[in-house]
Order: sequence, then structure tokens, then C-alpha cells
Amino acid sequence: MPKILILFHSWTGNVHRLAEGVAAGAREIDGCEVALKQVPEVVPEDALDGAGATEPRKAFAHIPVATIEELPDYHGFAFGTPTRFGSMSSTMRSFLDQTGGYYAQGTLTGRVGTVFCGTGTGGGMETTIYTSWTTLAHHGMLILPLGYRAQEVRDVSAASGGGPYGAAVLARGPGDRPTEMELAPARMQGRVLAETTLKLFGEENS
Repeated sequence: MPKILILFHSWTGNVHRLAEGVAAGAREIDGCEVALKQVPEVVPEDALDGAGATEPRKAFAHIPVATIEELPDYHGFAFGTPTRFGSMSSTMRSFLDQTGGYYAQGTLTGRVGTVFCGTGTGGGMETTIYTSWTTLAHHGMLILPLGYRAQEVRDVSAASGGGPYGAAVLARGPGDRPTEMELAPARMQGRVLAETTLKLFGEENS
């Protein structure tokens, strides 16, 4: 059975909740095993506390922490990260920088990868996603954008995150985000990831 990993980094919980939406969408597709995990945090505790991230992180402390060693077990990936100056967070970067051995051996070549993110200003959403794609490309992964499959991406009636590159949440801190307008594209992204992974790695194609 094809295995999918929804892997995220979150400080305030907004990207975590978006990741839950991606996982929920992926689980709607029969025939795939879906895991939701977070990357190991590398930012010191005092810095997390100073940024107001200590308390929000308790809400998803129960989510398992991924290891580099388990990545080859998965066929499809969704990476979720906060925006940091228009690119992925240092914590997600640190995790992926440890995959050089897999890159050298082509271990993840042909696997499916998609990206979603969160921003506190509205800026950097698209650049965070497509600059993350470069890492996937070096691994030879098949990059899967959201496109306009979710109609909410076209809706400009209210401020929200997300676009054709991938789902996103627009939030300044812990609160009531993501909205349903942001969660719907996340679920769609998860469904499309599962459908694509199943087509490529289902039993009939193995």
C-alpha cells in the first residue's frame, strides 16, 4: 500500500492545523496509508518562548516527530512550513539538509511531493512554496502544485492564504486560522496527492 507523509513545522499552530487539513483530504482516498508528523525543532527554547511559540506548540506536542531514516518508506510527501523571508523555515531547512545521502543515491527519485505554507503578513506565500520545490527537484521528485482545483483559491472576497502553488494560511499568531476558505484547498491538495501517489505506486503498478 502506498504511504504518504504529511510533514510540517509550526510555531503558532496555524501550519499544524493546515497540515491536519491536508491529511484529512489524503485520508479520503482509499488505498493509501497516511501519516502526519512534525520535524524536530532546532530553535532554542528561550527563542521559542520569546517569540510566543511555547504555549501554542503544546497543542500539537502529541504529533510524532519524523526521522530522516524513515523517509524512504514513503511514496508521497506534503511539506508544510511557515514563511521565513520568502522561503522555508530554518527548522524545515535543517531537516531537509540532512537528506543529502538520499539525493546522492537517488533514493527519493520519482516520489511525489507537494508544499503548503503559512505567513503572518500575506507576503512570501508563493516564493516559499516554489523555492521549496528546488529541494524536491534535486531529489528527482515529481512536483505536484495545487493548481485551481479548489475554487476557494479563486475567491477574493476575503483575505486568505493559498494559490495555485499550494494551500496556505494567513495568520499573525495563534487564533482562529486557518479559515474554511483556507482549509478547503488544503484538503483538496491532500486528496490530489493521495490520488496521484496511488496511481503511481498502487499495487497494480508495483
